[in-house]
Amino acid sequence: MAIITTHQLNLFYGDFQALKNITIAIQKDTITALIGPSGCGKSTFLRTLNRMNDLLEGVKISGEIRIEGMDIRRDSIDLVALRKKVGMVFQRPNPFPLSVRENILFAPKIHRTAKRQEYDMIVEECLRSVLLWDDLKDKLPMNALRLSLEQQQRLCMARLLSVKPDILLMDEPCSALDPIATERIEELMRVLKENYTILIVTHNMQQAARVSHETGFMLLGELIEFGKTQGIFTNPRDPRTQDYLTGRFG
Repeated sequence: MAIITTHQLNLFYGDFQALKNITIAIQKDTITALIGPSGCGKSTFLRTLNRMNDLLEGVKISGEIRIEGMDIRRDSIDLVALRKKVGMVFQRPNPFPLSVRENILFAPKIHRTAKRQEYDMIVEECLRSVLLWDDLKDKLPMNALRLSLEQQQRLCMARLLSVKPDILLMDEPCSALDPIATERIEELMRVLKENYTILIVTHNMQQAARVSHETGFMLLGELIEFGKTQGIFTNPRDPRTQDYLTGRFG
């Protein structure tokens, strides 16, 4: 069942068209990867799904974006509720300069979605979800900035999970990590997809092949090809996809 659909989605930064007629259906509780060269619109597309592009001046959007059937482009949409439903992990970890515990409780406290007596349970549940509880259960008062980069990225994911999203957007979440840390984050993605829909932007084609169920190839703002990951990598239909996968450009 598709949880995210777009139809004829276009986006302009001023006179520059960054997205061109993107039509896609992303399935629930799967990992979907977007690949393509730098500047092809992958991250821009990701940001349309929680309307982060609204924060940029001069952006114009047309077309349809639906999440669980809901038109998220309508003026009456509750953006706070949307961004709780659709969380985002960025290229570099961005923990708050607070304790591990307060990072996780930041959103529940701000949004008043939990009672004080539930805080300990939320912290443990979120850290367990990202496989950090055993490492950090005795370090909850520690400043999160003292964690390793991998642990910081996991903590940022745990912070998102505290508001119980349905969708996790990951914009090159392993780009700042070494190969061992990358492998651990990929394993975490496989665990999380049992309960969350994950959409990942990556320049690492091997990563897309390892973790995703479906893959989209983007080029110059267009979605050139989209389908099952194995088919995209072994038998692409479009010669431009083949050229990118074989290193002829990008």
